[in-house]
Amino acid sequence: MPANDMPLMHPGQPVRTWLSGVAFLYGWIVRLRQWCYGRGWCASSRLPCRVVSVGNLTVGGTGKTPVVIALANWLRAEGRRVAVLSRGYKRVKGAEHLLVSDGTRILVGPDEAGDEPFLIARRCPETIVAVGADRASLGRWVLACHAVDCIILDDGFQHLGLQRDVDVVLLDATDAAGLDAMVPAGRLREPFSGLGRATAVVITRVESRNDVEAIYGRLRAAGLPYHDAIEVSFTPESLVSVQDEQVQPLEWARGKKAWLVSGIGNSQSFRRSAELSGITVVGETAFQDHYRYQADDINQIRADGQSTGVDVVLTTEKDAGKLSSLLQPQDSWWALRIRAEMIRGEERLRSLVAGEQGKA
Repeated sequence: MPANDMPLMHPGQPVRTWLSGVAFLYGWIVRLRQWCYGRGWCASSRLPCRVVSVGNLTVGGTGKTPVVIALANWLRAEGRRVAVLSRGYKRVKGAEHLLVSDGTRILVGPDEAGDEPFLIARRCPETIVAVGADRASLGRWVLACHAVDCIILDDGFQHLGLQRDVDVVLLDATDAAGLDAMVPAGRLREPFSGLGRATAVVITRVESRNDVEAIYGRLRAAGLPYHDAIEVSFTPESLVSVQDEQVQPLEWARGKKAWLVSGIGNSQSFRRSAELSGITVVGETAFQDHYRYQADDINQIRADGQSTGVDVVLTTEKDAGKLSSLLQPQDSWWALRIRAEMIRGEERLRSLVAGEQGKA
C-alpha cells in the first residue's frame, strides 16, 4: 500500500485497541464463570440463615460501606443477630478466617482487618464482623461460634460461591461513564447485563438529578428494570477526632479552613461532602484507595497545612483508623462521618433486607 494510502491512526489508538481486546477477553471469562455457576458445574453453598449481599458492578467506591452500616443497624434495631462478612481487601495477610469484632469489642486493628471491616466494626458495635477470602467457608466458621440469624456480605455480588436471599447492587450516579466498558478499558467488573441478577438496584450520590437521569438512561437502553430503583445520598453527619474519637457537630466545623486527606476510591465525593459540611477547603492530598500511610506522608501533610494556615486536617472515617497512631498530640485531625440517607425506596429496601422473618 502506498504511504499516502495508509490509514490515519491517533497516537492513543493502539493503547485503546489493546485495552479493548483485554476487556473483551476478561468479559468472556466472567461470562463463562457465571455460566458454569448457573449450570451447577461450580459449587455454590447455602448457609442456614438469611444472607444479604451488598455489591456493585464497577471497581472503585460506590458507597458500599455506609450502606452496609445502615443495613446492619436497621437489622440490629429489629432484634436480629447480624454478622458482616468481608474479604478484607488489602489487609495484612494472616489467618484464613479472622474475627474483627465479636459484637461486644473490636479485636484487631485496620491493618489486620482491612479498612472497611474495621470501620464497619466501629460503626456497628453490636454486629459481628469477620474477614476471609472464601465467604462461604467464613460464614460457616462464624455460625459455628456465634448465634447469627442474618449475614451481610460486604462487596459480595461477584462472589457466586455463596448463595444469597437478597442481592443489593449499587450504581454511582456520578460515574455513569464507568458503566460503558469492562476493565481495563472501563470500570465494569462484569457485563452491565449482570445487573439482571440484582434483587434491588440502589443509585448512590443522587444529589444531581442530571447524574441520576444518566444512570436511568443506561438502564433503559440495556432493557433493565429501573422503575423501582432506590436512591441514596451520603450526608455529612458530624466530625470525629482521629486521635480520641471525640465527636463534634457539623456546626463546629463551619467556617474553619481544612486540608483534606483521603485514600479512598472516590476522593471527589469526599471533597463534595466536606464542602457540604460548611468547611472551607484550602488544599487536598489524595492517595490511591486503601493507601497505607507512612510517617513521611504525615509530615508533608502537616507542613502543607501549616503553610496554608488551616485550622484542621479533615479525612475520612475509613482512613482515620490507619492515621491515629501516626499523629502527635497537638495535631487537629478529624474524620468526616457520613450517613446513608434514603431519598427514595427506603421502605422497599427495609422490607427486602429484613424479609418476612424480620417484620415485627
